[in-house]
Amino acid sequence: MSSPVWHAFTQHGLREPIPLVTHAEGATLHTADGGRFVDGISSWWVTTHGHCHPRIMAAIRAQTEQLDQLIFAGWTHEPAETLARGLIDIMPAPLAHVFFSDSGSTCVEVAIKMALGYWANIGAPRHRLIVMESSYHGDTIGAMSVGERGVYNRAYAPLLFDVDSIPFPVAGAEQATLDALERLCRAPERPAAFIVEPLVLGAGGMRMYGPAVLREMRAICAAHDVLFILDEVMTGWGRTGTLLACEQAGVAPDILCLSKGLTGGSVPLAVTLAAAPIFEAHRSEDRSRMFFHSSSYTANPIACAAANANLAIWREEPVRERIAALGAMQEERLRGLAGHDRLVDLRRCGTIAAMEMAVDDGGYLAGLGPRLTAFFRDRGLLLRTMGNTIYVMPPYCIETDDLDRIYAAIGEAAERDWA
Repeated sequence: MSSPVWHAFTQHGLREPIPLVTHAEGATLHTADGGRFVDGISSWWVTTHGHCHPRIMAAIRAQTEQLDQLIFAGWTHEPAETLARGLIDIMPAPLAHVFFSDSGSTCVEVAIKMALGYWANIGAPRHRLIVMESSYHGDTIGAMSVGERGVYNRAYAPLLFDVDSIPFPVAGAEQATLDALERLCRAPERPAAFIVEPLVLGAGGMRMYGPAVLREMRAICAAHDVLFILDEVMTGWGRTGTLLACEQAGVAPDILCLSKGLTGGSVPLAVTLAAAPIFEAHRSEDRSRMFFHSSSYTANPIACAAANANLAIWREEPVRERIAALGAMQEERLRGLAGHDRLVDLRRCGTIAAMEMAVDDGGYLAGLGPRLTAFFRDRGLLLRTMGNTIYVMPPYCIETDDLDRIYAAIGEAAERDWA
């Protein structure tokens, strides 16, 4: 009997097997047929401390016995209040207000609306947004509009609004990126904001650039009074080696988007943090100037309890040391792959390692992608490639032997003739 489930980013016409996972622990997944799989991509980049982390699971269980759901329009609850205070304590100083939502896409939508609302409410409306090529910010309409145009969103092009784009800062040609941003910020129709993924463009192919570029982009936006929005949905919570990627550049955004690792990857939750001037532009005795955004499950108490447990883990456990150790292990294993002719552009940022399989076809829909994914699945690994791009982004608790299994399989794949 076929399943009625319509899976995300899955072409059901190809009839590829879809394993049934029954339980998980740490960096491993277990399937109904007795299989054990190493989760090499943190189940789409969300799981930080490991699956079913005891402290997070305990917090969820306890919260289910107290308060499951509450309207968050004009009402509040302690898990949300505690989480907001905890976030402000560890985030860059200019960020003073926390707006809750429920996914990476929605927290980006919130950021866009905050930026446009800010300019409208101070009486100097601006409508243009600047983005970076190869970016991906989500699959809702605003998030798609500020992302790369292509196969992801071609069918929905009539719904998307226009944006201005700057080139990705290719190594050795970073100045071209900065010059393009400078020109757009100086344009007669002043832009409202620049939104960018710091240091690593995730779904754009794990493309990486340095902190110095991020620092200069922030300076350009500040010089021209353009709001600086950082999408740290993927890069946040230690993925790049620091709590936030922007720490490495010594910069702070006007608006920050966080999700995925916010709850340790256990349940959906997102936040958009804003500097005080953005909040103040919406605060008024005029109800028409309020911030018009919400969803039914905004600041769900159970999700907030999970996020508070995640913050406690960051405060009380050696998370940064685990991240540093994983980064070092990734670096060592990347060096071990350097001799393979078919593996090119080996790169790492924090706990994220990536490389390209050098074959003829390329791009997200490269025919090699599904074959590589199946190859890894047959070896007990969850590695979901992006076309020819192979990346490894495991939970921070992954055991050395399991990481070795991942890299042994990548080496084996590099020895095969994929023609």
